[in-house]
Amino acid sequence: MSSTLARSLFRAQPANITRRTLSTSRVLRQEASAAPNLGHVPPPKKPVGAFRGGIVGFLFGFSLASSYAAYHLLDEYKQASAALQASVEELQHSTERITTHIRRIEAVEKDLKALRDASASKDDISRVRTEMKKLYDGLHVEFLDLRSHVWGIQQDLHSLSKKEATTVRIV
Repeated sequence: MSSTLARSLFRAQPANITRRTLSTSRVLRQEASAAPNLGHVPPPKKPVGAFRGGIVGFLFGFSLASSYAAYHLLDEYKQASAALQASVEELQHSTERITTHIRRIEAVEKDLKALRDASASKDDISRVRTEMKKLYDGLHVEFLDLRSHVWGIQQDLHSLSKKEATTVRIV
């Protein structure tokens, strides 16, 4: 078939072009007809296909998104953990301050109780006041008695001084 095609092409050519014929030896023709050497043909590739490609793409995207989410989740966990640690430390400091204030309050209450036990009540003060009034009244009476006695001695001394002949010796 190829030879008839080549002949028809050569016939259509003008006469001034020289003709060239194709010739081969008998051995080469037999080799060519027996097993043509076209080279090594690779096996056809199987197409990936929409379903298999979709699954692979989905798994790749899912793993990428999962790793990104895990990274951010771990970062948020670290931040939350650091905030919680700071909060715990602040709570510990607050607890220590409250404990210190409670100890101070207990010490003040203890001192207040000791002062309350050592101080006098209204009844005690009123009792002491009545006793002081009694003592003051008793002292006043004694002072008045002493004054009257001194006045009597003055009168006696005055009456004796009117008498000229009398001498008083104080021993």
